[in-house]
Amino acid sequence: MKTRKLSRRKFLGTSAMATAGLSLAGPSLFGAPSIISSWNKPNSLINGVQIGTITYSFRSMPDQSAEATLQYVVDSGISAIELMGDPAESFVGKPENPVDRRAFYGLMRAKGDGELSADQQKELADLQSQMDSYNKQLAEWRRKMSMNGFTKLKKMYNDAGVHIYAFKSSAFRPDNTDDEIEWGMKAAKLLGASHVTVEHPSDDAQTLRLGNLAKKNKIYMAYHGHEQQTPTLWDTALKQSDYNALNLDLGHYVAAGNTDPLGIIKEKHHHIKSMHLKDRQTPDNGKGNLPWGKGDTPIKEALHLMHNRKYKFPGTIELEYEIPEGSNAVEEVKKCLAYCEKVLA
Repeated sequence: MKTRKLSRRKFLGTSAMATAGLSLAGPSLFGAPSIISSWNKPNSLINGVQIGTITYSFRSMPDQSAEATLQYVVDSGISAIELMGDPAESFVGKPENPVDRRAFYGLMRAKGDGELSADQQKELADLQSQMDSYNKQLAEWRRKMSMNGFTKLKKMYNDAGVHIYAFKSSAFRPDNTDDEIEWGMKAAKLLGASHVTVEHPSDDAQTLRLGNLAKKNKIYMAYHGHEQQTPTLWDTALKQSDYNALNLDLGHYVAAGNTDPLGIIKEKHHHIKSMHLKDRQTPDNGKGNLPWGKGDTPIKEALHLMHNRKYKFPGTIELEYEIPEGSNAVEEVKKCLAYCEKVLA
């Protein structure tokens, strides 16, 4: 909490200095309100193609508050985002999770691979019990809390020149109640998002449930894919509800061995609400996640396609390659954005 307060003061202080700078600029500047409204704000709309980022890209940065996350976004030059749930929900008072999630999810992956020792099984059981208890506490908090904080968060981001087009919360899992899911959808709408994103559950009953709740709340449910992506992965969900949609991941799609990554964009573009961009290799080349321009993902061609066909969904930078020594997530997102700018120039 201490770090968060310092971050908020720093951000507000930066804004105050910017305002002071405007006041010293003289009367002529105040005769141009359109200039003032965009002064010192990011703009990652490039030749009609909206480039954004998922704030997961900044997960390695030290401060994960909403205020610090906003500063990372602005410093990267990004003007539109898919916002992860933790910064937003912490901003509005979410109780702190006592569980070491890095350890928990690491053990869960090891369990899936059948590599848990007896001691690790005991540790995982203890962490699972803590997580279950926390999830109950979180559900109760969501039921009682005021939603006004999301409106304040939207204004803070919008004032800095950042639009939230998607929201990814932990409220959309199979074990969440319908009330929690609808809470997440209402939060997304208050943030200004057109859609929420969730991992594709590979469960037709769950996509039907989510699609029906999305229709009720008039917000799109966009399913994200990893290496399970195929050209037909989303077909059942799309038939179930007009509010089911795609959060296509082009890099994972290539790493999954699909041979026509541009084809699915052309085929499903009406249903794509946002598309994650990363540069992964094909299975034959090792499936690596590399700095942009060094892998096998046709990012350049995809951006050209979006521009030429005037697709309106954003391309979302997702930083997943290893950050070089001496750099950080903000600098690497800048590089990804510069790649897009060069391609779309």
